[in-house]
Amino acid sequence: MTEAVSDNSEVTVLLVDDNPQNLKVLYETLKDKGYRLLIANEGEKALDLASRHQPEVILLDIMMPEMDGYEVCSRLKSDPQTADCAVVFLSALDDLQAKVKGFSLGGADYISKPFQSQEVIARVKTHAQVIRLERELQARNRELQGDQTRILNSISEGIYGLDEHGVIEFANPAAAQIMGCPVEELIGRNFFETHFATACENTDGLPAHATCRKGVAENQRNIRMTRVDGSCFPAEYRSTPKLDGGELHGAVVVFRDVTVELENEAELEATRALVQEQRDQLAHASRLTTMGEMAAGFAHEINQPLTAITNYARVSKRMMGKESPDLALLGETLDKIEAQSHRASEIIRRIRSFMKKPATGKEVISVAAMLEDTRQFAEVDMRNNEGGIEVSVADGVPDVLADPIQVQQVALNLIRNALEATRSAGTAAPVEVSAQPVGPQCVRIQVRDHGIGLPDDAEEKLFLPFYTTKSEGMGIGLATCQSLIQAQGGEIGFERPEGGGALFFFTLPVTGVDGGSCADVTESREAQS
Repeated sequence: MTEAVSDNSEVTVLLVDDNPQNLKVLYETLKDKGYRLLIANEGEKALDLASRHQPEVILLDIMMPEMDGYEVCSRLKSDPQTADCAVVFLSALDDLQAKVKGFSLGGADYISKPFQSQEVIARVKTHAQVIRLERELQARNRELQGDQTRILNSISEGIYGLDEHGVIEFANPAAAQIMGCPVEELIGRNFFETHFATACENTDGLPAHATCRKGVAENQRNIRMTRVDGSCFPAEYRSTPKLDGGELHGAVVVFRDVTVELENEAELEATRALVQEQRDQLAHASRLTTMGEMAAGFAHEINQPLTAITNYARVSKRMMGKESPDLALLGETLDKIEAQSHRASEIIRRIRSFMKKPATGKEVISVAAMLEDTRQFAEVDMRNNEGGIEVSVADGVPDVLADPIQVQQVALNLIRNALEATRSAGTAAPVEVSAQPVGPQCVRIQVRDHGIGLPDDAEEKLFLPFYTTKSEGMGIGLATCQSLIQAQGGEIGFERPEGGGALFFFTLPVTGVDGGSCADVTESREAQS
């Protein structure tokens, strides 16, 4: 007997019976219901059709010659291609044992002969829908599993799936590559014993152990993991608990080799240290240059108290040569000698402090004291430029955390530039130096001159190395200032104030305040202005 096919082939139904009359009745019952119908009158043919077409539903007669329905069902369920078919037994047998045997072999339902058309239609429809949904779900699961596999295979980080005892149940190709062995050799191994040399002593403190046993997520960097061949490498790992309905079933461990990353970090740190050393050397060279420019003035500064000491000593000597020396006047003269000596000593102290290389680390600095010390340092420039300096510190300005030598170098550089700019404009207005808090975490120090102002392209060039507006300048002053202030966690910039001249400012972080950098505060202030 040949197979017959209806117009609608969405669902396939296989009719199996050795009685032609029964097949005809079944065919007539289902032919207009939209099914693709296949017909077989013996077991072997039924198995062949089922293997080739994988029908959703098989209506299978039990009592057939040569191969009965039970054997056909058993062979259908043993074949992966047909195992999911819904087998509905057809039989005149109505005893309980026959039904139990059919269900034990994998049958899905049982229709007694003589059957009713409506019953056959209803049962076929129900089982067809169930099988179709199951197959769609299986196809979707296979698709998702395929996507999952492709994703896991493409990830460069190693991934392990561990049971609650740390046995590796899953490993992706990246894990095998990092560990230097095939995936199949990793499966079944104990994660702790394989990758940590101290596992035999105590596993409690090992990575991912608390995740497997207690469900505690972990994340560590630069741990030592051992490969299968015994070699070690630094790793970063993250472990998360593997849960099913709230029940802990182990952990998922994601790890990667950070050998190159740590080497790059070490090289970067070495480069940073070298840059800092070069920055300090440049700053020191800049201070020496400044001292060279100010040498004549400081020689004059020191010569004044020394000359006074010499004169007061001569006067004292003459008074002591008298028969009745005025001891009170002599004491006053000696006091003046001592005062001039302290004055010379203070000038030398400031010079030595400015010229020495800064110590490593930052200190707490009083802004008012630092600016006053810098003003005294600039007295020589005040006389040379026939100008003045006014220092004003707002109430409540907190101490800052910075390198005092480098900050004073920046302040002195800006003040000297301001004095020269003011003199070049032919005005006697003093340079204005002020300090005020900017938000809770920064202090802003600014220096304003009354010179001719800044060029139009100042924004692009002013802080570039070797750019200068002075005829004899080297152009490293402002570039060095920018480097020094940024090293303190601050920012430096300039403004064009109303009334002419120029205003330079820099910011420094307040002592003991955590938060964003002063550069962020400066940018926010400029955006609002």
